[in-house]
Amino acid sequence: MDDLTDPTPSKDESELAIEGALRPTSLAEFVGQMKVRGQLQLLLDAARLQERPADHILLAGPPGLGKTTLAMIVAHESARPLRMSSGPAIQHAGDLAALLSSLTPGEVLFIDEIHRMARSAEEMLYLAMEDFRIDIMVGKGAGATSIPLDLAPFTLVGATTRAGLLPNPLRDRFGFTAHLEYYEPEELERVLERSARMLDVPLPAESRAEIARRSRGTPRIANRLLRRVRDYVVVHGGSATAASVDAALDLYDVDAIGLDRLDRAVLEALVRRFHGGPVGLNTLAVTVGEEADTIESVIEPYLVRIGFMGRTPRGRVATPDAYAHLGVRHADQTLRFDDL
Repeated sequence: MDDLTDPTPSKDESELAIEGALRPTSLAEFVGQMKVRGQLQLLLDAARLQERPADHILLAGPPGLGKTTLAMIVAHESARPLRMSSGPAIQHAGDLAALLSSLTPGEVLFIDEIHRMARSAEEMLYLAMEDFRIDIMVGKGAGATSIPLDLAPFTLVGATTRAGLLPNPLRDRFGFTAHLEYYEPEELERVLERSARMLDVPLPAESRAEIARRSRGTPRIANRLLRRVRDYVVVHGGSATAASVDAALDLYDVDAIGLDRLDRAVLEALVRRFHGGPVGLNTLAVTVGEEADTIESVIEPYLVRIGFMGRTPRGRVATPDAYAHLGVRHADQTLRFDDL
């Protein structure tokens, strides 16, 4: 019987510690995003020399590029505590008031998916970001009174995948907006090299290059694929050779350029069933059995970015590259972009 008082950490706890260690803790460790790193370093150094909280920061970019990690780094390099929340969790102005009033001086508040915050909370945040105070309404009707509440100075770090949905008054109150870009394969190889070292997985250069090529320019996907390769090697034995990487990723339906089952289903429907389009988004979603929002926000951006799909006023169209990838010959070898 196991000794329940044994202080030795379990394998599960060790694994969680390793997963947490995959996140860089400083801007020097952070791979890629050179321009954003330089801008953030200047912002944090200036705040430290002036002994004040850093300006409010908005991190904008697609999922998986390191917005949450950068927020943690801001708190770590500022030597300040970090409070984390998310936009969907703040549905009332009272939720935000409770959160802001409990902050300590200089604390970093991170709000993920900030564009999904309730409108009433957004309006309260305007005054809090500028003047570090909020007005709380007590009572209703003619007898209602406003009680001003001073807040400790803090740094707000907001993260959003859809910066266009933020109202202008909120966006303008951020002192700095960082736009995160997709990673190049060489940068992803450096991410994988560090992660493989943390996970104690010997990963040859050829295997790193193969995983990076299938990671869609996203470190989160690269680390996820690395863990699947590690699982394959643990179960089947051997080492993480290029053949093992191919076998593991083929098992999980990740093809040579990073398309998964749903990506290929959308392309197949567009090319084979609708003969390249144009086809409406809702029709395409029904055909593959997914929600239109999933197609638009998860599948479509990558297919457009790699040149497999085009968007026209009449709907989505497949490009010649999509035909070539699926091994289908285009009817006239030309793409009609009459509606562009």
